Amino acid sequence: MPCFVCEACGTQFAESAEPPSECPVCADERQPLKERRWTTLEALRDGYRAEIREVEPSLVGIGMEPDFAIGQRALLVESPAGNVLWDCISLLDDELLARVEERGGLAWIAISHPHYYSSCVEWARAFDARVLLHAADREWVMRPDERIEHWEGDTRALGDGLTLLRLGGHFDGGTVLHWAGGAGGKGALLTGDIVQVVPDPGWVSFMWSYPNLIPLPAAEVQRLTAALEPYEYDRIYGAWWDRVIGAGGKDAIRRSAERYLRRLERA
Repeated sequence: MPCFVCEACGTQFAESAEPPSECPVCADERQPLKERRWTTLEALRDGYRAEIREVEPSLVGIGMEPDFAIGQRALLVESPAGNVLWDCISLLDDELLARVEERGGLAWIAISHPHYYSSCVEWARAFDARVLLHAADREWVMRPDERIEHWEGDTRALGDGLTLLRLGGHFDGGTVLHWAGGAGGKGALLTGDIVQVVPDPGWVSFMWSYPNLIPLPAAEVQRLTAALEPYEYDRIYGAWWDRVIGAGGKDAIRRSAERYLRRLERA
């Protein structure tokens, strides 16, 4: 039986003879309501191809061409402690299998929040990898599997300067990846849209729902940004190819939080 994939958000569901009656991820207020349409991984392989880009040393971007669902790209961090796929995409084909294997395969698949779970189980099975999802978001897993580890707490060290940080915000288990060796040793933060890199260069924002424009409360933004203070990073990689702050990332988050809080005070 197929594992149907929601065309609106890219989430792959457990095996079933018929498509699910609804997609809970899309029915949630954080995701815009769209017409329910379903596809399969086999169909995606016929209509889409992998887009693979060298981003910086030991970091490779993996996307889909043309864009599918939310349109995010994943990031492959190469590490002596085991390669990490940060966030995920719905497509997995022979080209991606070969290209990732050439770089040492995967030890871990770590995902910022449920909108990017996509086909993570398919990836985990192909590379015999573990999927790290925060336990606070357990309810959003649409394809349970023994390879999924629901980790708890606020940090999860992966080795070689790679650390998962649970920030919450957009989702209760919202997670970012701190990569101490990124940006030439200055440190990088891989954020998905838990910390959203915005079109205005050098700024970020924080929302409970981006499509429906529902903000986070001041206390949540203060808590989220305080959790990042102990970590050094210069570069921030958001969820899409062009959402990157190349330098000054830590100051960008501080300034952006201050601006956000000022506007809330004037509301």
